Amino acid sequence: MSLLDVVDLRKSFDSHVAVAGLSFDVREGEVLGLLGPNGAGKTTTMSIIAGLLEPDGGELKYQGQAIRPGADALRRGLGVVPQDLAIYPDLTAVENLTFFGRLYGVTGAKLQNRIDWVLERTALTQQAQRPARTFSGGMKRRLNFAIGLLHEPRLVMLDEPTVGVDPQSRAHLLDCVRELRSDGVSVLYASHYMEEVEAVCDRVAIIDHGQLVASGSLDELLAQVRVSIRLRVSRAEEMTLATLRALPMVTDIETQTNGSADTLLILKTSITSSDRARLGEALQQVLQRLADGQVEVLSVTTQDSNLEQLFLELTGRRLRD
Repeated sequence: MSLLDVVDLRKSFDSHVAVAGLSFDVREGEVLGLLGPNGAGKTTTMSIIAGLLEPDGGELKYQGQAIRPGADALRRGLGVVPQDLAIYPDLTAVENLTFFGRLYGVTGAKLQNRIDWVLERTALTQQAQRPARTFSGGMKRRLNFAIGLLHEPRLVMLDEPTVGVDPQSRAHLLDCVRELRSDGVSVLYASHYMEEVEAVCDRVAIIDHGQLVASGSLDELLAQVRVSIRLRVSRAEEMTLATLRALPMVTDIETQTNGSADTLLILKTSITSSDRARLGEALQQVLQRLADGQVEVLSVTTQDSNLEQLFLELTGRRLRD
């Protein structure tokens, strides 16, 4: 069941279109990964959901009801953990949590119970009375995370929550995300770290230029990844490459040399990782063509499908600043 629906969302600034008819949903008790290159519209979308920006068009639905961005019903159920740290460095962890808890409308014994709970959840109980400026980068990220959980939100938005943290803090934050899902909390998880998304997300939405380019479960998305065959051969003459390019399943060939006599051939194919039968057929044809050309094959591997491959296929390899 859907908790939040983003429907045909649009937002333009003076110099560019940030979001161009974007639609996706976040379901009850799931972790949805939101992926996209720099400038794809992720932060703009999350800012609209949080009520920090007014959209030019489209609508939000929360629990099936159309609402305005920033409406009280959504604010009460939404926890936001921004990429830029939203903590006061001269306040202790408890003072930060007390301040933000009161902003959320949580007071008295309930606030104290929630502070104790989020400190334990983020492994900061022993540091509760220390000023935040004395914290390590990972501890500051965990405090940032704790603030977003104070008011028991039903939906938590995480924007690059593990940027610049040590491996132990990263692992702990990912465990926190899993625990939120176990508690029935929905999470919108924006990140550039593909391995994190693969580790914690139930579904993934990939956006580029403000539009949705792919969405689905990890298995569904990875089944779309086209397989590459990597062969290290004794030589790579143009005639040999031409015969390989002529194969119907081969879409492109890259060659790499490292100063040695052998050459690495990377054959890109039209075959998805789910079609093992066609992959075996293609590999057999490639090896036969190389044998006909008396080219010695030193090694053969196929590149395993992963989210990063799909992401680059859909959004390109050009640098985004």
